[in-house]
Amino acid sequence: MWWKGRRIVQIRTSALILAFILHFAASHPCLSPERRCDFVCDCLDCDDEQDCGYSGKGFRCDFEDSGICGWKDQSLNAAYRWERRQRGDTLTGSGPSSDFTTGTASGWFMGVTEVKSQGVKTAVLVSPKMQESSPTCRLRLRYFLWDSGQTGLGSSPLLASVVQQDTETAVVWRPEATSFRGWREATVFLGRIAAPFQIHLYSNRLEGRRGDVAVDQLEFLDCALPLPLPGKECPAEMLACKRGGCVAQRQVCDGTDDCGDWTDEENCEGYRRCDFENDVCDWDLRSLSNLKWVRTSQENISDPLKGPGRDHSNNSVSGHFLYVTVPDGGLRKDWAAFQSPPLEPTTSTHPCKMVMYTHQFGPRSGGLTVLVADKSISAAWKRGGALGDVWVKAEVEIVNNSTFQILIMAAVRELAYGGVAVDNIVLSPECRRSNDSMWLEKFPKSPKDPCTVPEKMCDFESDCEGAEDEAACGDFSYSKGSSGWTDTSIGSQGWVLHQNSTAKEEYLYVAEAPGQQLTEAQTRTPLLGPSGPACTLQFDFALTGNPAHIGELSVRVIDSMLGVQPKLWEFSGKTGTEEAAWQPAQVAIGARKHRFQLAFESRAVKLGPSAKIQVKNVHFTGCHANYFPSSSTALTCNFEDGPCGWHQDNSDNFDWTLVDGMDHTIGFGKSFVVDMWSSSLRGAFGRLLSLPLLPSHTGHCLTFFYKIYGTNIGALNVKLFDKDGYEKLLWTRSGAHGNMWHEAHCPVPLQFTTYQLMFEAVRSGFDGQVAIDDVALVAHPCSVPRLCSFEGQQCGYRSSGQVYWVLRNGHTPTATGPKTDHTLETELGFYMMVQTGGSVLPAGAITTLTSPVRIGKAHTECLNFWYHMGSENPGSLSVYMKPMEGERVKIFTDNQDQGDVWRHANGNISSNLMDWQLQFEVIGRGGKDTHVAIDDIFLSAHPCENQGSKCSFEKGMCTWSNTQNIQRDQLDWELTSHEKEMHYSTPSEDHSLGTEKGHFLFLPSSNRTATNQKAQLLGPHLPPTKGTCLKFWLYKQYSTDSQLKVWTLSKGLLNEQLDVTELEGPWRRFDIDIVSTEEYQIVFEGIKGAVGVLALDDIEYTVGVNCAKKVTDGATTSTKPSNAGGIAASVIVVLLLIGTLIALFIYYLRTQMRVQALTDPSSSSSLEDRGGFGNDNYEADLSEDHVRIRPAQTHPMAAGFNNVSVSSREREAA
Repeated sequence: MWWKGRRIVQIRTSALILAFILHFAASHPCLSPERRCDFVCDCLDCDDEQDCGYSGKGFRCDFEDSGICGWKDQSLNAAYRWERRQRGDTLTGSGPSSDFTTGTASGWFMGVTEVKSQGVKTAVLVSPKMQESSPTCRLRLRYFLWDSGQTGLGSSPLLASVVQQDTETAVVWRPEATSFRGWREATVFLGRIAAPFQIHLYSNRLEGRRGDVAVDQLEFLDCALPLPLPGKECPAEMLACKRGGCVAQRQVCDGTDDCGDWTDEENCEGYRRCDFENDVCDWDLRSLSNLKWVRTSQENISDPLKGPGRDHSNNSVSGHFLYVTVPDGGLRKDWAAFQSPPLEPTTSTHPCKMVMYTHQFGPRSGGLTVLVADKSISAAWKRGGALGDVWVKAEVEIVNNSTFQILIMAAVRELAYGGVAVDNIVLSPECRRSNDSMWLEKFPKSPKDPCTVPEKMCDFESDCEGAEDEAACGDFSYSKGSSGWTDTSIGSQGWVLHQNSTAKEEYLYVAEAPGQQLTEAQTRTPLLGPSGPACTLQFDFALTGNPAHIGELSVRVIDSMLGVQPKLWEFSGKTGTEEAAWQPAQVAIGARKHRFQLAFESRAVKLGPSAKIQVKNVHFTGCHANYFPSSSTALTCNFEDGPCGWHQDNSDNFDWTLVDGMDHTIGFGKSFVVDMWSSSLRGAFGRLLSLPLLPSHTGHCLTFFYKIYGTNIGALNVKLFDKDGYEKLLWTRSGAHGNMWHEAHCPVPLQFTTYQLMFEAVRSGFDGQVAIDDVALVAHPCSVPRLCSFEGQQCGYRSSGQVYWVLRNGHTPTATGPKTDHTLETELGFYMMVQTGGSVLPAGAITTLTSPVRIGKAHTECLNFWYHMGSENPGSLSVYMKPMEGERVKIFTDNQDQGDVWRHANGNISSNLMDWQLQFEVIGRGGKDTHVAIDDIFLSAHPCENQGSKCSFEKGMCTWSNTQNIQRDQLDWELTSHEKEMHYSTPSEDHSLGTEKGHFLFLPSSNRTATNQKAQLLGPHLPPTKGTCLKFWLYKQYSTDSQLKVWTLSKGLLNEQLDVTELEGPWRRFDIDIVSTEEYQIVFEGIKGAVGVLALDDIEYTVGVNCAKKVTDGATTSTKPSNAGGIAASVIVVLLLIGTLIALFIYYLRTQMRVQALTDPSSSSSLEDRGGFGNDNYEADLSEDHVRIRPAQTHPMAAGFNNVSVSSREREAA
């Protein structure tokens, strides 16, 4: 087998070096070879454990130091190996989104390289050589297994083995090969190893991407052998070991070398121990079942997913044990038993005590039972299910007043892998052999066949008569419900069910247990579910007694596909002194796609009459997968009273949090938030799912307010999730959006099957915050959004004319077009484009892209957009504002090849309350392979800034923008004010207003991102100049080591204009004369330091006028329009309005009397009679961060907010 025969040979090539080492060790006794790497810090500074898995923080290696704690890659082939690495600046399509330890892109972990081979390649990560380990030794680690390339993980993408000197390799850990994009926790139980050893972490794959197998935070726990008590003798209740140290009496004569020198196993006369090394002793493997136990060793088992990997007696691959699993021909019987010889009767004062070690691994392990057979058969002990890749100690006491036999019976399931093993059975002297013959007067009744298929057992719905299928699933409201909890503890504490039928009292409590491991007590339900979003676990708990701290209690989910999940709930301390100090608990289980188990886990500081941990009244409520507590209208929610129809996706990496004190609705209420800067967050995705929505004959509009704030955030997506599990992106935003709320309108297309909506926070950055609030789903089309980036949708824009505009990205196969979009600056980003070559759009032919109708406003708005015109004679691009009545007005025009760059344009729009549409019109010029593209259309609620005017950032970022090009920078400049800031350190006031309410751009030095990362702020394209004055104000703390550089960017080349490393005061003005013979952009580049903050305010540039106020350039042409279009539009609209008002006034005079006669006050129309929402309480101005609360209105629409009504005409989207 592939893992056999590997040796680690220490070659000493120089006797002189050896002599030097011995001399050095003699002068430093704590560094002697026998004391190195023994899991004990013998030196004061723990030098003897350096490079032994020790990192200065205990025996935990997080790979943050380049020495990696003595672990080494020893792969045989460079084509597939382990490497110490970071994620990098971007979220890639393979590997972890961050390390586990720091949870950031700058954290380190060990991952495999990419592999693509005809045969299986093996990457090997090897630990330092350790001396020996105790029976309680275990390695806790975080691991990552993801099949990002969907090529298959194979049967053993990751496993661990122990390699001892001069012995074969023994497999000690085999995680299930399931793909999941996130870190998982596992414990490798090493056990007693009596010779120097190393741990090998293997990854075996034919094909896989870089980082898809990874490990982090490897920690050795409880591996040292017992230490002498300083200056003390062992207590009376403990045994003294010859090598020093003490062990408890329960560890004596139990078949395990707890002392490390076999002292505790020496004086064991009368005990009968069978380690199955030579034979089966006097145990009888004959059975009435055709499924038989066999004596074997791991050497004789070819399948690496069968067998325990090693025996218990010697922790060796060649050691023997008894084993049962599914035979090659399949199961005919699902149980196998073996038995002892007849034994003499026993008494309660002298019971027969049996110790054995069991290995219950994988889904094939159905459990193990110890039966006592005399004239009948009864159960004395049982342990259900799988316990993991570990040998577990079991103790059974038998009191029987007649001759009896011990039967050990295993249940086996016909599933994928695993089995049941038994080793090292020890019988106490009271278990005396008997010469009496035995016979059974009656056989026990065979268990009743299940009343339904396994998938319907414990699925929270009654499928059998009397709800038999739900009766023993852990819910105490059923008569047998409490029996559904099975103790799965492997340590010195375990769970016990107390039942008193007279007092009608039942509860679970923690008691002492025989297990060796120093792990928490655990009890589990059977497999449950799947479950629905309302699923809740309710119970009462008590941690009572005299000590100040009793212990810990927690609830965890074990997913059948994803494995052990993080704790859902935990309590630490005590509930009171008296036993009656019960407290209620309610834990949200939520929707679970796969079958799962619930587990109570606990650890008492010290058990006894004065310290107890108890649980009772366990109930499951609202758990059936098809139970939904409310209708789809509950998706409309302001979250003040909870999540309404939204729930966490439990198959993602992290949860959204309902946060109080930061909302859009009332300013101090609740909103759903993901803090990317949280040190506890791990993984790439956090998702909120809606309740299932029914098919509809019309499309819907999902409106919501969102905040994307921070210098290194990630993205917020809205997706549609259909019944087959396919996802469709409907809306996305990324990058810094300022410390303010924005409104979004997301069209939801017509659906013919049941579907769900999803908010997805993508954690590609680690320093920021994403939030949503005031969500509404309405059954009408969305109004045109204020901002359209064309990511996943066309925002209602429609094409007309000889050639159609198309939604495309850099991957779309066409002969021409931008390689990247403007929004994301990647090939994946989308934009609208039309081909304008003469063969497609002949000279003079017209094509038009038209927006949906916008609601007219009384104030002037600023249209901003980015355009891309490529090759010679690309055509003429004109932008019009078209009122619903009257002539359209030109806002912008351009007809030049502008090079392979996205350019910004803007223009004022004054509609004077008349509804209007936006038109992008292209007229062909007969060019070759030409195009025109549009992206990032944004309608600001304020007039456009003049090109040379100052940007105070009080109304947004003006014409300045953060680049999203990952080749240029990694961070963003962010917009905020001191008054609104709750996380970062910022200037106490801005420069423009000199108050805490004033806004500015800033770049903090957070520890969530690496130092020396850059943030680039780009200005618009400016014409060549002999002298343009750039003025700005900079805030730089005395203590900060951050840096600011100012550049000009021309034809892809940066030219430095200013470098600021020191600053004498808080706010300081800088004036720079810019000279350029080429068209250029101004770039502010912040370079992040370790501490402090940079801030910018009041940026101003005067084109063609230098800082001495001298005009340096002649008249220049600009593509930027004046306000003539807006003024002309205003005149036309005003004239139309005057004519309309005159006609209406005449009509009113003629019909006034008739209207008065026919009007009935009781029939007057109100807001409640109109379709849609009343939205009057939300400000249209996106720079505002508050709402006006109107008196509550009652209307028949169940989709309305609780205290806020919302109107479709007044809502403005971003």
